[in-house]
Amino acid sequence: MSLDVSPALLEQAERGEVDEAEFVDCVRMSLPYAWEMISSLVARLTVDGGQIADNQTPPPDEQARGQLLRALASDAIRGSLQRHFGVRLAFQNCHRVAVFPLDPAADDRLAAFTSVRGQLLNQSPELRDC
Repeated sequence: MSLDVSPALLEQAERGEVDEAEFVDCVRMSLPYAWEMISSLVARLTVDGGQIADNQTPPPDEQARGQLLRALASDAIRGSLQRHFGVRLAFQNCHRVAVFPLDPAADDRLAAFTSVRGQLLNQSPELRDC
């Protein structure tokens, strides 16, 4: 799944530094399902508070699944989204995206979510092909 990069943004990249806000906008436009998923989780974390907001609903189709994988598997995209939203992102499988506040009080919860144990406990036969 590739980003839809405008000629102007590509030209910026070819010249050197890229405006991160423009990059984030490119991600928003190119990966709308992933953007909406992360945005809604950030909103839920903001409203509900706490140490985590996560999604446990599988994507509606393979294109949506691909968008999540693209957004969270790319260090550049993931880092830009974290800075844009002011959160830490974690990803366990084809759909379990979680957002954590930057507050150190959430460090233990983030560590548990991203641990080997957390990964194993999140497996099921339904997720084998995800």
